[in-house]
Amino acid sequence: MSQHQSDIKRVTTHQLQAMKDRGEKIAMLTAYDYSMARILDGAGIDVILVGDSASNVMAGNETTLPITLDQMIYHATSVVKAINRAFVVVDIPFGSYQGNSSEALRSAIRIMKESGAHGIKVEGGKEIKESVQRILSAGVPVMGHLGLTPQSIFKFGTYAVRAKDQKEADKLVEDAKILEDCGCFAIVLEKIPAALAGKVAEQVSIPIIGIGAGPHVDGQVLVIHDMLGITQEFQPRFLRQYADLDKIMTNAFVQYINDVKKRDFPNQQESY
Repeated sequence: MSQHQSDIKRVTTHQLQAMKDRGEKIAMLTAYDYSMARILDGAGIDVILVGDSASNVMAGNETTLPITLDQMIYHATSVVKAINRAFVVVDIPFGSYQGNSSEALRSAIRIMKESGAHGIKVEGGKEIKESVQRILSAGVPVMGHLGLTPQSIFKFGTYAVRAKDQKEADKLVEDAKILEDCGCFAIVLEKIPAALAGKVAEQVSIPIIGIGAGPHVDGQVLVIHDMLGITQEFQPRFLRQYADLDKIMTNAFVQYINDVKKRDFPNQQESY
């Protein structure tokens, strides 16, 4: 049974901020297609992230880097068509905003105009400040992303926990405050120590959404294919698997194949 507030007809940045202010946790999951987004929205999810993780779970790429702006807009458009309540955020993909604030603005505007999404997400702090400010100047809501930033995976060289040393932790706190000062409506913190994530959530006024960042933040996000057990090969410590759809779907497919081979499907009642 969904626990979302029934009086919220459409989740907005204002309502997300109000949820933080009153201590209500924000629930966020990824989606990349109409059918999955429709189910999520009906269940009462607060935020849907059209993540560049589509590069991994939908296209089979090793990293998020190959996915293009056109592909992200395609996925976002499919998701938005299914939504009645949730707030839809779209990742701006790698190479579409870093180092060029004018290109960042063009990318954000394309996403908003062509998909109908409600906001965008970017990875990084001080180094992308100009791009964030440029996007915000056009009235586009921006969600930040700090900690483990998958678009920078080749710089990190590993998916290990970030900000464990004091220097990196201090920079993360500084970057969070920069993003808040710029006007971001929320920040995702990925794979950092729980105590540090809690410190950020206390020191900034905007919602902090965690993924592998412990319980002391304002909300949580997971990749839907991971939490449903579709991607069996990815099982990090922070992931709670809520279903084993790989097994359920495989059994259904095997049964269908057997029924067809045995001439049991379709039967007389299933024929015209």
